[in-house]
Amino acid sequence: MSEPDAGTRSPRNFIEEIIEKDLQEGRHETVLTRFPPEPNGYLHIGHAKSITLNFGLGKKYGGETNLRFDDTNPVTETVEFVENIKQDVRWLGYEWTRERYASDYFEDLFEMAIRLIRIGLAYVDDSTSEEIARGKGTPTRPGEESPYRHRSPEENEDLFRKMRAGEFPEGSRTLRARINMASPNMLMRDPVIYRIKFASHHRTGDAWCIYPTYDMAHGQSDAIEKITHSICTLEFMPHRELYDWFIEKLELYPSRQYEFARLNMSYTIMSKRRLLKLVEGGHVDGWDDPRMPTISGLRRRGYTPEAIRDFCQRIGVAKRDNLIDVSLLEFCAREHLNKIAMRRMVVFDPVRLVITNWPEGTTEEVESENNPEDPASGHRKIPFGKELYIERADFMEDPPKKFFRLGPGRSVRLKSAYIITCDDYEKDEDGRITEIRCRYHADSRSGSDTSGIKAKGTLHWVSIPHAIPVEIREYDRLFVVENPVEEAEKQGREFTDLINTQSLNIIADAWAEPALAHDDPENYFQFLRKGYYYPDTTFRKAASKQKPFFNRTVTLRDTWSRKNR
Repeated sequence: MSEPDAGTRSPRNFIEEIIEKDLQEGRHETVLTRFPPEPNGYLHIGHAKSITLNFGLGKKYGGETNLRFDDTNPVTETVEFVENIKQDVRWLGYEWTRERYASDYFEDLFEMAIRLIRIGLAYVDDSTSEEIARGKGTPTRPGEESPYRHRSPEENEDLFRKMRAGEFPEGSRTLRARINMASPNMLMRDPVIYRIKFASHHRTGDAWCIYPTYDMAHGQSDAIEKITHSICTLEFMPHRELYDWFIEKLELYPSRQYEFARLNMSYTIMSKRRLLKLVEGGHVDGWDDPRMPTISGLRRRGYTPEAIRDFCQRIGVAKRDNLIDVSLLEFCAREHLNKIAMRRMVVFDPVRLVITNWPEGTTEEVESENNPEDPASGHRKIPFGKELYIERADFMEDPPKKFFRLGPGRSVRLKSAYIITCDDYEKDEDGRITEIRCRYHADSRSGSDTSGIKAKGTLHWVSIPHAIPVEIREYDRLFVVENPVEEAEKQGREFTDLINTQSLNIIADAWAEPALAHDDPENYFQFLRKGYYYPDTTFRKAASKQKPFFNRTVTLRDTWSRKNR
């Protein structure tokens, strides 16, 4: 067993305690975990927790982790989802030991079903899905035995083989495990383990027309791969009894299932079915919409894999479900982006500023740090001249006492450049400021200031002749309530009724310093005094436009909690 990473901040969680006990007692010589997504949608932040847990345990204890796709439902699964899942896992920083699919084991699972039939523990049922559901009973009333439950093993095997051969219509028959119709665990009341589906599979094509259910495939796939610790979220706890039943009756490798609390995060949803509804209903622009909790959406929005891994580490591994505040994820993003983001100046709502005493026709270059948190990031040259853009909100005609920006007779420093003093301004017929006129103080240049002028405020700016146009897309929380599904149920409404209609704000008239035109499109950025932003090459390509697009990842500070107090 390898030693835990020196940087581990938290004590062992209960799964680590189980693993260490198993290793110490010789139950396992090494650890083998797996991440088993169903390829019927894009992964979300909840899956990121499972990914970091399973791959992290494999790494911590010198073991291995498989990536196994639970591809037992050809109706909803696609190659697109498979490839996106692999991309997401790799982007998060993990590499699997073996790539496996439940479909790799279809023949093995079929033979296991035959074995169950032959020992009297499975039977073919001609009942409809509605009849099977009614016969299950209720948590307080036992189920009723199917009229087909006592068919002979020989008849059941013959019927099951005919199911495989495609001799029966879809939905006309199922294979059920023969367990206990009076079990307090509803899942043990003769669960369906095979069903007929005439649908082409993304890997096996039309080779099969019967497919195993989750419970028939999952634990048995674990056993085939010799998974030592099968880690699931709490909703699978009732499945554990059935998981163990199959292993016992089929005499398989004794994999064991353990459950932890799934990740529920405020102001979003963690259900693939509901996420699909958002996509298909046009409420978002696809699975990778930056407002979505999908890993693809978070990546496109500008979250880093380091921030997501840190978030998963901070929330830990618990035994009870709880709601995690999305502000923790935003905090993790700010903390990491502050260390790596290139600083750039971008003016979102520009107003023209003219330096009246600047020499005509001349341009000067000032120098500024790319990232003060990272000296190795170096410096950049920024053109400075007579005509600039500043933020409209940085000027007031009659500023209050604690307004430390620009106003008549007031002085401010322009970032990395000079101190200026406002002498005059112009307005249009609607009273809107159209131009601000200022003097610069030649002896006040940053780094060599001898002016003696005390400027309390520092403003960002861009040189008008050198500025490049950019479009900013400011994303906010997708829902207006912390728990949209629960709140919608209380109100008797659809969860989509609680979508935040202000979750996207597009700023089409923004201007950036010229460095952004040459920056690496994979860079992360802090736009000074604005927030953290990431280039959206996906949208730019789709829109067939030339100017750069940037998505806001997070603001510089948590503005949501203050806004909603």
